[in-house]
Amino acid sequence: MLILLPPSEKKNPTSKPTPAINVYTGVLYQALDWASLSAAAKKRGAGAVVIISAKYGAIRPDQLIESYKEKIDNGAMRAPVAALLDPIKSSLIVDCRSSTYKTVWHSPVDKTVEVQVSTVVDGVRKIVTHMSKKTRGEITRWLLQSRSMPKTPEDLYAIVSEKYPCALTPSDGTSPWVLEVIAV
Repeated sequence: MLILLPPSEKKNPTSKPTPAINVYTGVLYQALDWASLSAAAKKRGAGAVVIISAKYGAIRPDQLIESYKEKIDNGAMRAPVAALLDPIKSSLIVDCRSSTYKTVWHSPVDKTVEVQVSTVVDGVRKIVTHMSKKTRGEITRWLLQSRSMPKTPEDLYAIVSEKYPCALTPSDGTSPWVLEVIAV
């Protein structure tokens, strides 16, 4: 499993290179709460999580970076991100990136599941932004702590549906699978 995360605008200030997972402090990373994960979950995360950074490209949680304030140049980042991600052999890609970061690397649609988060207000389903970041962080945490590693979109659905109401829509061959999660 490969889990793609966006960076966060909020960052811890650094005076020296620091593991990326300790630099990002936004809502997604607060919900992920890496520091409180078990050693086994952190090990799974070190191998599964890739953060798409505006400055550093595709980075792992333990990669040393410095705090920065930069907007992503999608065109300039495509080649370096692809160089790191294309060789990764994974049967499942869980895409938790925001729309800004999705254009940097197009993952194979047949094995990619885009996590979309909505809420229900007065019986009407609505897409949420702030809550979606939190929910994506919680889902990442849930997957890293799961007793089993999802290998297919259906496996992912089975694990996430233990915690959240959700629906899985298959890829149409052009767009990836979609896991629509209702934030609770």
